Amino acid sequence: MKRIVCIIGLTILIFSCGSKKRAVSKTNRSKPKTERVVKQPETRDNNAVSEPTRTASTIELTGTPTEQYIQLYSPIAQNEMRLYGIPASITLAQGILESGSGKGRLSVEANNHFGIKCHEWTGAKIYHDDDARQECFRKYNDARYSFRDHSLFLKERKRYYKLFELQLDDYRGWAKELRAAGYATDRKYPDKLISLIERYQLYKYDEAVLGKTSEINSVGIGLTHQIMKGDTLYSLSKRYNTTVEEIKRLNNLKSNDLTIGNVLIVKSK
Repeated sequence: MKRIVCIIGLTILIFSCGSKKRAVSKTNRSKPKTERVVKQPETRDNNAVSEPTRTASTIELTGTPTEQYIQLYSPIAQNEMRLYGIPASITLAQGILESGSGKGRLSVEANNHFGIKCHEWTGAKIYHDDDARQECFRKYNDARYSFRDHSLFLKERKRYYKLFELQLDDYRGWAKELRAAGYATDRKYPDKLISLIERYQLYKYDEAVLGKTSEINSVGIGLTHQIMKGDTLYSLSKRYNTTVEEIKRLNNLKSNDLTIGNVLIVKSK
């Protein structure tokens, strides 16, 4: 009798354990899975530029769309002028014309302000109707990369070499030579650029870079000059009718070495 009771008890225990295991297993299978989401770092365009740029979130834009465009992108155009010798007025006028003051599809969706096509481009792309249907255009992460590509496009192609034989304040000559070199097929392209430059006085941005107009900084210390390639203390002293010693004194310089992009005080207020 005891043997029978033991057998019955052992059987109940076995079934009880098996039942619990199945319950646990069922619970595990029904538990929803969670996935680990890893945020990928933002990829940057191959033509990345390190210069700071102003955006609509950091400055208050006023006026018409074209005036706002000029406020937003003039610092970038001036920096390109210092680095690559392309008048800021020309760059801005082309940007306004090609991008519809930043409202065109290519500029809005691809940050492409100059309608530069893919050619040998290996970066992101966008397709847009132009001379033909669905042509390939370059797509940028930031508009300033488009401005840099525009500078390189002109600087590195032999057919534009005559542009760089012109004076930087000769915006009329630049506008005409752009069309002559094949940048645009529109016969009125030079007139359109010149009209924009004169209507919005874009030549003033060239004059500021060239030191022909005073640039008073925020603390009102006087005339300043942003160093560009080829500048020396001696050449600056001649341009601004001062002396090397005076420029060094105003800027507390210990040597004659200059760094491109830095701003020098060339005359006190």
